[in-house]
Amino acid sequence: MRHFLMVAVAGCAVILLTASCNNTDKEIKTPPPVFSTYIPESPDDTTHVREIYYGLMTPVEVCNIFERLGIHFNDTIILPPGNRDLYMSSYKAAMNLGVYGVDMGYVRLFGVNRQTMSYFNILKTLSGRLNIPDSFISDAIKSLDPEMSHHDSVTRLMNDVYSKIDYHLRQEGNEGTLGLMLMGGWIEAMYLATQLAYDPANPDPQVVGKIAEQKYSLISLLSFMKNYYNDPMVVFYTKKLKYLNRWFDKFEIYYQPGDITVDTLRQVITTSGTEMTVTVDALNEIRDYVAKLRAEITAV
Repeated sequence: MRHFLMVAVAGCAVILLTASCNNTDKEIKTPPPVFSTYIPESPDDTTHVREIYYGLMTPVEVCNIFERLGIHFNDTIILPPGNRDLYMSSYKAAMNLGVYGVDMGYVRLFGVNRQTMSYFNILKTLSGRLNIPDSFISDAIKSLDPEMSHHDSVTRLMNDVYSKIDYHLRQEGNEGTLGLMLMGGWIEAMYLATQLAYDPANPDPQVVGKIAEQKYSLISLLSFMKNYYNDPMVVFYTKKLKYLNRWFDKFEIYYQPGDITVDTLRQVITTSGTEMTVTVDALNEIRDYVAKLRAEITAV
């Protein structure tokens, strides 16, 4: 869909730790870690090009990093399927339609087929409360391989379902509802990433890069939602996202002059190299506030 775009994988990274001595008080001060998101693949590689997607993360693509890190499946961290019967208001149904979409991608990544089917039915229930045509998800369920052995096929079906929901909400003038759904998915993706993949004691550089680059997708989300302030719940949660954005504003991402192009259609920044300064303290604040916001969104 137009707004559920994947975030590109950051390049190899290195943590630069240095210490300095204060001549006045003689205390040894250790600056916060500084993360560089780009290292040439070889000393002669100066033209390596990478892409940073500044749209929102897809329910499917966001989970790929777990596979690289060898993270085991943890069914206690995702939203319990039974909660779907408790989200009766339209705004709760919308937000958790996004949450469950990301959880479905996470479940599917680990090949838990029975739960994947269960999550399709959850999407069907919640979308029904938003007056979204039943056929969008019923047709997808009918198309499923009974064994769900073809991962790409399931992925395409999931993306197709969300594309139809996106289009329907726009056509019906319910962009505010769409914004809440997008926010729920983004928060859940950030929640899984910061809880499962981010280790403050030993930060993985690629994970750090992925989290830091979400300052772009958060700006995209805020830009979308601010157009629908006629919906009081959009206003309410936009304020919370702006609060979260304070910590993203502490990240500095640098591009070399002349080394950047922006494709607004694909929502892609292309560059051969960037550097960023990211502190562990800021990452921890993001992790904690995302967890708090996720608890509020999923509360029953």
